[in-house]
Amino acid sequence: MIILLGFAILAGAGTALSPCVLPVLPALLSAGGVGGRRRPLGIVLGLAITFTITIVGVAKVVDGVGLGSDPLRDVAIVVLLAFGLALLAPSLLARLEAPLSRLARFGPRSRGDGFRSGLLVGGALGFVYTPCASPILAAVISVSAASGRTVAIAIAYALGSSLVLLALTLGGRRVFERVRAAGRGPLLQRALGVMMVLTAVAIITMLDVNFDQFVARHIPDVNIAASLECSRTVTSRLHEISGHEPRFAPANGSSACGGGSAVAHVAPANASQATLLAAARSLHDLGAAPEFTETERWFNTPAGMPLTLAKLRGRVVLVDFWTYTCINCIRTLPYLKAWDATYRRLGLTIVGVHTPEFAFEHEASNVANAIRQFGLRYPVAQDNNMGAWNAYGNEYWPADYLIDARGQVRDASFGEGQYAQTETAIRALLAEAGDRVAGRSRPRGVIVPSEEATPETYLGSVRAQGWLAEPRAGRRDYGPPPRALGLNEFAYSGTWQIEAQPATAVSGAGIDAEFQAKAVYLVLISADERSRTLRVLLDGRPIAAADAGADVRDGTLTVTRQRLYSLVSLRRDERHRLGLRLSPGISGYAFTFG
Repeated sequence: MIILLGFAILAGAGTALSPCVLPVLPALLSAGGVGGRRRPLGIVLGLAITFTITIVGVAKVVDGVGLGSDPLRDVAIVVLLAFGLALLAPSLLARLEAPLSRLARFGPRSRGDGFRSGLLVGGALGFVYTPCASPILAAVISVSAASGRTVAIAIAYALGSSLVLLALTLGGRRVFERVRAAGRGPLLQRALGVMMVLTAVAIITMLDVNFDQFVARHIPDVNIAASLECSRTVTSRLHEISGHEPRFAPANGSSACGGGSAVAHVAPANASQATLLAAARSLHDLGAAPEFTETERWFNTPAGMPLTLAKLRGRVVLVDFWTYTCINCIRTLPYLKAWDATYRRLGLTIVGVHTPEFAFEHEASNVANAIRQFGLRYPVAQDNNMGAWNAYGNEYWPADYLIDARGQVRDASFGEGQYAQTETAIRALLAEAGDRVAGRSRPRGVIVPSEEATPETYLGSVRAQGWLAEPRAGRRDYGPPPRALGLNEFAYSGTWQIEAQPATAVSGAGIDAEFQAKAVYLVLISADERSRTLRVLLDGRPIAAADAGADVRDGTLTVTRQRLYSLVSLRRDERHRLGLRLSPGISGYAFTFG
């Protein structure tokens, strides 16, 4: 936690030094350059308070009542205009300070002139400065602003930013004091007033938003870790493994490297068409979307007929690569279903491309069962030969490619998260196509993953990792369960038949693991789809009903058809020892944790 807070402080300081702070900086320096010696402290403190509250909760509360973020910008505009005009008219400044001075009796006595008005100006600037933290803001909204950890991180982030902004304000003030000493004080005050008014005008005309989008498009490496995260050493790994270059985004799937959504800001629920069109302008034209090639069966289309992008021209299309045993894919489905329900009538078509990871996922009946189980109503293509996968140069489950009405790929995002940014991109392209976009969707049944979960691992010999004894192809007796395991370690016991992908229980077969997570999932099949049982132990005892996954009854899981089974579902992220005792004939493929 201490390390996390330290990085939050550094990230905040880095944000205050990044180009996105430039729209705020003129007003910050102007407001801090006049008044008493404690005015800069009031400005930065007001900004930090507004910034922190906005990150933790106000953005979500305001969105919940349907106001969006525009009223907050309006507050900033009014305050900046008022104080800018006040600097141009000293008598007006005195009248503006008078009501605020009456608040002094409620707080400590201070000889610092302008501290309270500085709080007000800084608070207004906080509403404009908040978009600089858009990745953190989106993450907080997605996970929830209620946890103590979120509050602590937001405060640490604001502290880092505040320290740098205070240093900049004090430095600017020293320069201004030298100008006043030269007898140019009245002229300086009027110039600062003009600067604040121009800042308000820039906000009114959306110049600050356009500037942020320019930075996002042309200066992508403005965050502290970008040089490492987007380095050739990191981004070349997936290329080395897959053997082909990604077509529409860098190999690294993070937003910092362009793999995540390119939208700079999350549009509010009631965003105007102008705001959405501005967001659309921030989306690059990544190239023409390839047609769906080498697909087999199609689901949820008239008479099972295949779709083509040529026939979908004029509609916005979201292509989602997934597979039904991937827990990361499963956690994205509530958002896809909500977008389909909300935006289909407005011009959006979602196409799920089911590209299998395991051999049994090639069976059309299994895919059809999964579509029914998850309640998917949008079209799904079976991509057994990976034709569509390779046409897009894809490397991820899940991966989403957003295509505009002209058939051009405009956005690509990989993995979980960034749902608010992706939805903003959808709404932006719908607006660009001429559709009047309504409010945001409301996904249901969302599963929030653990923050620090044990990494996934496979049971077969090809991609197994973290095992006490490395699984090798063939039949082998692994002996009794180990007495102790380290965190994220796995161990077989009894006799197993290990193959490249699956591991099949033969006799006395068990698996033990020391994990850290809220939930544990395992891809399982049973030979000939006969019902076979698997006992689940937690810390050496049959798992309690309160901790059991959805597929476990009285400490026992019944395996029939091939799918992802839920073994453990805890209330919070915890460390435990998991024990599985499998009947002969059950095969396992992959553990995932969430």
